[in-house]
Formats: sequence, structure tokens, C-alpha cells
Amino acid sequence: MQSLIKENIEVIRKRIEKAAIKAGRNPSDIKLIAVTKNVEPQNIIEAIEAGVVDFGENRVQELLNKANIIEEKSDKNIKWHMIGHLQTNKVKYIVDKITMIHSLDSLKLAQEIDRKAQKLGKTIDVLIQVNIAEEVTKFGLKKYEVLDFVQMAGSLKNIKVKGLMTIAPFAENPEQVRFVFSGLRKIFIDICRKNINNIDMKYLSMGMSNDFEIAIEEGANIVRIGTAIFGKR
Repeated sequence: MQSLIKENIEVIRKRIEKAAIKAGRNPSDIKLIAVTKNVEPQNIIEAIEAGVVDFGENRVQELLNKANIIEEKSDKNIKWHMIGHLQTNKVKYIVDKITMIHSLDSLKLAQEIDRKAQKLGKTIDVLIQVNIAEEVTKFGLKKYEVLDFVQMAGSLKNIKVKGLMTIAPFAENPEQVRFVFSGLRKIFIDICRKNINNIDMKYLSMGMSNDFEIAIEEGANIVRIGTAIFGKR
């Protein structure tokens, strides 16, 4: 299993490099986040040993459990990202453990993150989740809501908006969801041009195992890969 995870990561890195070069981009500018939903800690450690330093979790309790176990078993300095829907009553458990929250989708949540971060005397990096395809089963702001929300979030002192995130619908042919990634990039560029105070538009988190190459071609600099690294769970 160890060699399989390591081999999968090597394959993914090569695919990231190829997609970046095709798009005229520097492969080193693209951050790989290994998604650990339902992944056993030992498999996460194997990914760490293969050079992965960024890990994404969908659920707060899983993140807490795994972070504690990994901390005991590995001396590597890894970074945890909250990539799933986050309830306001769970914020207090993770603000001191995560590098970035990718799923900010309401002012109520932004204010709670800001409050909890202020108590710790720190600033939390966040990405705003946008539901480009407007799927009823997914969280995220609608396209027309993003600019106003960014301006409101920019007024909060203990969070820092660092970019945008989206999840594309599953498609057998990833070309069918290219519009999702190009749509998010357009919003990203529009916000960059506004030069809004306290907003640092640095990251486009988009693309998963099935479609990350298309996402990279459309500007993604964070890709979130689970199945292609750890297999189906």
C-alpha cells in the first residue's frame, strides 16, 4: 500500500506539471492538497513520507482526530485545511489547528471565525466558496453574491480573504465542467481589479481527482486530490 500511495502521488505531480506547462504556467506555483476524508492515519503518514505537506479534511471531528494521531506519529510539519462545509458551532474547535478554511460561505460564519481568531490573537486565512454551477446539493455563494460578500468580509480584522474555491459537478468528460473553473477565474480577476481593502486574492482552489487538469488550465493554483492518491473509500 505504501508504494501505491507514493506512486500515485508521483503520477499526480507529473500530471500537474504537464497541465501547468500546457497552460504556460510554472508547476511549482500549484499547491497539492491531499484530501483525507475517510482515510486512515497510517495512509496519511505514507503520503507525508512521499513529500505531501498539505492535507484537507471535510469534517471537523475527523480533522481533530487525525491531527492528534499524526502529531504523535510523525515529526514532519504538515498543514491542515478545512475544505468541507463548516458550521459556526464547530469553528472554536479548529481555529488553532488549521492553515486555511476553504469553505467560507456566509457572513455569520465569517463573523464567528473572526471572533474566535481574535480571542487567540491570530488571523485566519479563508477562501470564499462559490457555487458556480448552482447545484442545490452544494454549498457556496451564487456568482452575483460574491463581490458584496468579499467587501463585507474585508471589514473583519481577524480573517483574511485569500481567494476563492469551487466544486464542479462530477462529469465523465471533464471538458463539460470547464465553464465552472473559467467562471470562478473571471470572478477572481474582477475582484483583484477592485483592490478591496484587507483582501489578498492569491488562491484559486478548484479541481479534484476527476478534473484537476482542466482546472489548472483555467488558473487553479490549489488542487484538492483524494481518490487519485488514496483510492476509493
